Parts: sequence; structure tokens; C-alpha cells
Amino acid sequence: MLKENLIMLRNVHGFSQEEIAGKIDISRQAYAKWESGATVPDIEKCKRLADIYGVTIDSLVTTETIDGKESIPPASKGRNIWGSVTINERGQLVIPKAAREKFGLTGGQRVIVLSDDKEGIALVPAEIFEERMKKAMEWASFKSEE
Repeated sequence: MLKENLIMLRNVHGFSQEEIAGKIDISRQAYAKWESGATVPDIEKCKRLADIYGVTIDSLVTTETIDGKESIPPASKGRNIWGSVTINERGQLVIPKAAREKFGLTGGQRVIVLSDDKEGIALVPAEIFEERMKKAMEWASFKSEE
């Protein structure tokens, strides 16, 4: 778990073992032992690593997989990777239970589907989207009065 995440995060961020070791004030050899699984960092070093990579300590020591097959790097703080879902023939998908619980999504609830041609699709509960749009329109009308 930890050793795989350390390797993935270091590579994703483009660091060498020596660069990461320098950032947390240890030797390259000591860091290499963490990546090989021979030793593990203490909690303070885990906190430094998590801060460098912008992840939580929990995600640093937990391995996430896609469909139980392929390991993926930990998500940044405040972001989540919920796994993959399959869209059926009618264009429907099931949002993972953990995601539904985290965001309080329930059957029959309206969501707004947003997209970016390069980034993909996002679902936002309609009441949150509508409230933000209302505030944006109020701000826009206030600015036009000035």
C-alpha cells in the first residue's frame, strides 16, 4: 500500500528519490527503503510526505484500485476517486454508494450535469447550482448598477 503510493506519487510529480528525501530531510537510501517496503516512515515523515503531495495521510497509506485491478495514485485533499462505473445501453449509470452518502444524494433528487470538453462531466445537486446561479445573477446586476 504505502510503498506503491510513494512510487506512484513521486513519479506523478516528477521527483527523484533524492529530491523527495531532501524535502523531508532524510537520506536517499532511507527513502529508497520506504519504496521497497523494507521500512516505513514514522507519522511525522508521513505528514511531510502527505503535505508535499497534497494528499491526506490516510490516502497515502491506503491503496485505491479501479475495479479491484489497477492501482491508482491517491487523490488530492478534498478530491476523491470513487472508482469506475459502466454506462448501460440507455445511458444510465449508478453512482457509487460511498459517493451518494458523502454528498447526500438520494433517489429522485435532481442534479445538474455540467461538462468541459477537455475535462469531462460533473454532477452538482440542483439546489446548490441554483443557489450559486442566483448569487451570480445578483452580483452581476449589482455590478451593472455601478
